[in-house]
Amino acid sequence: VMEIKLELVKEEEKEILFRLLQYSLFEENIKEMNEEGIFDYPWFDAYFTEKDRYAFFIKEKESDSLAGFVMVNSYLQKFSEGHSIAEFMVIPGYRRKKVGKQAAYACFDRFKGNWEVSPAKESSQAYYFWKHVIGEYTNDSYQWEDGIFLFHC
Repeated sequence: VMEIKLELVKEEEKEILFRLLQYSLFEENIKEMNEEGIFDYPWFDAYFTEKDRYAFFIKEKESDSLAGFVMVNSYLQKFSEGHSIAEFMVIPGYRRKKVGKQAAYACFDRFKGNWEVSPAKESSQAYYFWKHVIGEYTNDSYQWEDGIFLFHC
């Protein structure tokens, strides 16, 4: 199994994250592009200025190769405090290799407490991925409410 690490995205790496996010938003197929062919993401810059937002690259530990990204914040719909996965993407070549699972576990381990994870509504793949990962991580001790996985770790 390939080992991964989460690496905080530095200000000077912002453009790399933006390009990956664009690919992810395209894949989700849920938003309209603007006139410049860009998917708007109003909170993007806040990940580099606000204290409760974190953007990480998912990297292969040994080679340092970029395998995806995850964006975590504290903006919750159900819990009064905790964390949420805002965006999550594993680059296609790294999928089905437990990279996503390791990255999710690394997030949950890093930020203990309440969690909310809302899979992309149109993606049954995303739903089953998160159901499996969260179920395994919490020993099936989670709730599914209004399209959100709720759990504590």
